[in-house]
Amino acid sequence: MAIDIGISEEDRKSIVEGLSRLLSDTYVLYLKTHNFHWNVTGPMFRTLHLMFEEQYNELALAVDLIAERIRALGFPAPGAYAVYARLSSIKEEEGVPGAEDMIRQLVEGQEAVTRTARSVLPLSDKVSDEPTTDLLTQRMQVHEKTAWMLRSLLEDR
Repeated sequence: MAIDIGISEEDRKSIVEGLSRLLSDTYVLYLKTHNFHWNVTGPMFRTLHLMFEEQYNELALAVDLIAERIRALGFPAPGAYAVYARLSSIKEEEGVPGAEDMIRQLVEGQEAVTRTARSVLPLSDKVSDEPTTDLLTQRMQVHEKTAWMLRSLLEDR
C-alpha cells in the first residue's frame, strides 16, 4: 500500500539515508561501549563499568527507535554489521585500550553521533517531518550530555 503522509517518497528516502547513518553510528557506539564495559580495568573500574552499562542500555533502546522511524517512513532498516561498518563514521576498537583512552574514544563516538543527527536535521525541517526532527533533537540532547559527562572524567581540577 502506498504511503501518503505528506512527505514525498524522494524526501523520505533522503531522510532514511541519513537515519541509516545515524542507526549505524548508534549501533557501532553501542558495541564499542558494551566492549569497554566488559573490559575496563583500573582505579575507576566500578564507576566506568556502571556508567558504560547505563550508556549501552540507552543506546540499545535508541537503535530500536531509529530503526522504527526508518520503517515508518517506508523503507527497510539496515541490520547487518557489514552495512553498519560501511555507513558508520565511528571506527570499531578491536583491542583493549586503557580506561582513559576508552573514555576519549567514547567522547569522540558520542560527538560523532551528534554530528550525524545534526546533518539530517535540515532535510527533516525542510519537509516538515516533525517526528524525525523530534527524534534527532532528542538524540542530540542525549549524546551531547553523555559526551560532557565523559569529558568531565578526563579534566584535571
